[in-house]
Amino acid sequence: MNQMTSDNLRSAFGGESQAHMRYLIWGEEAKKGGFENVARLYKATSDAERVHATLHFKALKDVKGDFPVVSMAGFGIGTVSENLQAAKNGEIFESTQMYPAYIAVAEMQNEKEAIRAMRFATQAEEVHAERYQEAKDAVDAGKDLEVEDILMCPVCGYITFDKSEEACPICGCKANLFVAY
Repeated sequence: MNQMTSDNLRSAFGGESQAHMRYLIWGEEAKKGGFENVARLYKATSDAERVHATLHFKALKDVKGDFPVVSMAGFGIGTVSENLQAAKNGEIFESTQMYPAYIAVAEMQNEKEAIRAMRFATQAEEVHAERYQEAKDAVDAGKDLEVEDILMCPVCGYITFDKSEEACPICGCKANLFVAY
């Protein structure tokens, strides 16, 4: 694997791994505040970030070496609304800046598995930002997120509130394989 793509995958792996843990912690805080559905959304998105980290790790194959330190942006615990805004901002950064740059390098280096992993993540992160905005809107109105179903695609990390979907719009995974929260 080419060094730049390898470095980018390592950075993405680190960022997704940190997001996974950050969302678990923020979900606990949301639950303590009485926002059960927001906590469920955090759990689903945390698992989606783990899916992304796994895809990136697998795309690295046999590459050895230390993983770089990634940005510490979005660390700490604020109010439920502040945490949701930080989560949304992180998802937007990944989908609009980080992944497009990483994909361009991987395309230049013809790293097909890396391209696939990062495209899945980019598209899922766009949806995650939307879901976090919905949750933030509810919290800012003094309510919990009003959803019955929270479902996550185990292949690409897409999250939906619509149990009538037949397949993932990102990767095509059959909806009967989605994980319910």
